[in-house]
Amino acid sequence: MTQTGGIDQDVPSGVREEEREERVTVSDKGLPEWLRPVAHVVDTVRPRQLSSYLPPESGAGRQSAVLVLFGEGPRGPELLLIERAAKLRSHAGQPSFPGGSLDPEDGDPLTTGPLRAALREAEEETGLDPLGVQPFGVLPKLYIPVSGFVVTPVVAWWRDPTPVRVVDPGETARVFTVPVADLTDPANRATAVHPLGHAGPAFLVESALVWGFTAGVIDRILHYAGWEQPWDRTKQVTLDRHA
Repeated sequence: MTQTGGIDQDVPSGVREEEREERVTVSDKGLPEWLRPVAHVVDTVRPRQLSSYLPPESGAGRQSAVLVLFGEGPRGPELLLIERAAKLRSHAGQPSFPGGSLDPEDGDPLTTGPLRAALREAEEETGLDPLGVQPFGVLPKLYIPVSGFVVTPVVAWWRDPTPVRVVDPGETARVFTVPVADLTDPANRATAVHPLGHAGPAFLVESALVWGFTAGVIDRILHYAGWEQPWDRTKQVTLDRHA
């Protein structure tokens, strides 16, 4: 794996915890074979292959990061998602990856900042132990025009899973995992259509409608990893006007 500026890699397992916190590592060593296609996507995908919405050249936008966390559950590979609280100002009630804005203590947004932020936010929102999470790459920064967020997706392997829960009901309504098999099942796929005209991929899984930025990232990962199955793009789900 290519080193990303300022990110140490392949830290030996014997380093002290405080050293781990300082160094922030990215490594694809020891990944299960089924996750290798995703690692290849992380290493090779270009920004425009993920989205047409890229960060403004002016540098405007609020820096943030999300954790795209793959683990192994009772039904095989799965993804960790949350449902945001209904009263939040941005993206209220939407299923999403754990994540949020970078804080000053997270560090440089061009190097280790997104990794620190993604792990910190995931711990704050789901209670997971970040020491059991192995980031193996970051996807290109993307942009969410409606909220002005510049988002770095940090892709990781849940090497040592720990229990997760809603930590703060004011921020998170639900924490859940979705089997990759359900995400690739054509019966669970649809096109989400907003009354204002925007349309994009959606997933009907775990009693949730996953759409927007999160669904777009999942859709592209499935496609470029070779996991996508043919699905009916004419099947539509109409979003609420206030979504």
